Amino acid sequence: MAIVSDIQVIKALRQYNPWWRMPSAIREESKPQKRLAYYEALRMLKHESIRRFVVLSGVRRVGKTTILYQIMEHLIDEGVNPRNILYATFDNPILKLVNVESVLSIYESLYPIEGTRYLFLDEVQYTENWELWMKVIYDSRKDIRLMATGSASPILEKNSADSGTGRWSVLKIPTMSFYEYCRLLELDEPQLPDDCRLSGLVKMDHARLGDLLDGFGPLANQFNRYLTIGGFPELVLSDDDAYAERMLREDVVDKVIKRDVLSLFHIRSPLLMEKLFLYLCMNTAEIFNATTAAKELENISVSTIDSYIQALEMSNLIYVAKPMDVGSKGALKGKPKIFIADAAIRNAVLMIDDVLSDEGELGVMVETAVYKHMVSFYQGTMAQVGYFRKAKDNQKEVDVVVELPREKVLCEVKYRGNSHIAASDAIVELCQDEKSKVTGAFLITKRLDDFGVTRHETVTPIMRVPAIAFLYLLGKAEAEGRSGKL
Repeated sequence: MAIVSDIQVIKALRQYNPWWRMPSAIREESKPQKRLAYYEALRMLKHESIRRFVVLSGVRRVGKTTILYQIMEHLIDEGVNPRNILYATFDNPILKLVNVESVLSIYESLYPIEGTRYLFLDEVQYTENWELWMKVIYDSRKDIRLMATGSASPILEKNSADSGTGRWSVLKIPTMSFYEYCRLLELDEPQLPDDCRLSGLVKMDHARLGDLLDGFGPLANQFNRYLTIGGFPELVLSDDDAYAERMLREDVVDKVIKRDVLSLFHIRSPLLMEKLFLYLCMNTAEIFNATTAAKELENISVSTIDSYIQALEMSNLIYVAKPMDVGSKGALKGKPKIFIADAAIRNAVLMIDDVLSDEGELGVMVETAVYKHMVSFYQGTMAQVGYFRKAKDNQKEVDVVVELPREKVLCEVKYRGNSHIAASDAIVELCQDEKSKVTGAFLITKRLDDFGVTRHETVTPIMRVPAIAFLYLLGKAEAEGRSGKL
């Protein structure tokens, strides 16, 4: 006897798909503000010559489900029969107990449907053998277009590699960029010249560049709020920042660690996982040593720490930045840096009072934001993103390194009152060395009047750019389809 009856599934599907009875109901679920990922997901779903299913991956509250609703609204507005559109979330306790094939079979038994079917499956990783059913559906049902979401990206990617090659693509959705944040709140945009690019700033004269950067002044308070609230759409639109921080802690951190991570990765010690994540929050942007962490956290095994780190990375809660060579023989090997997925997550966990007045904390927050923006900007390219540190002189480091076949970009964050760097700093030495083949270098500063090429005589000039402008321009370029092209 089946645990869940067809009648129970039908009731759940009717509840989740009110547009079957009243098409205008979709507008109550959708939102007018659209993330950049909406347009890419829609393009992939509707591509006329290349049929692919689409899987959206990202941490909770990042807007994956909203994108599904917005695409469903778009389809209905285009004239698609609402009954040809199915939404199902496997986060639901009833649907979680049935597989994708059963949901599809029950759905198609409800109405006589002609033409293309559009399936939208939320939190698909919670149903067993989802990737096998998606493979079968893709191969046998040419009349179906499918989009799914999941909170554990490498699980999705692994199964995509096993079953989804040529069938579906995984689209990672990070928290919003600062540019997206500004667009969501409909803030006045700085007046920028056409095709304003970060790589072009080095060619601007001082006066023109100063005028351009002055335009970011009105956004300064919003930039500070972005660092503390983060890039979670619903929280950005909230008018209660303290409550938003609490929701971030409860909905994003607690639910992911205490439910998603535990159930998906079979974690034996929930308390240890919580302690490890707290440890990572306290040591964000620093070199991570699994042996040291194992000793400080109940003296457990290094292999357990490594497996827990992998689970947190798979759950989109952290970035693992690996050391990169940058053409220097003395580069550190094997020890990553850990970045929390959004600086606001760290703020919510640590609950540091008046974080904006602490220069050290601000530096960590901005470095986290820069790393996240760079990973997002180069997504879909062949770029490797990591960091550089000399093995013998561990004070010499470059915070972010991006390497492409014909491009190597360095970013050093100096978010403080005085951004001066010595000639012996790693970024200066690497930009002086022709063998390093650095093509671009940025020093990320705090003040809007702290800009321009540094005075060091280097082969590749080092461009000082205020953080607010750097992140805004990076996000704007990504929004305009110029990802991976500084």
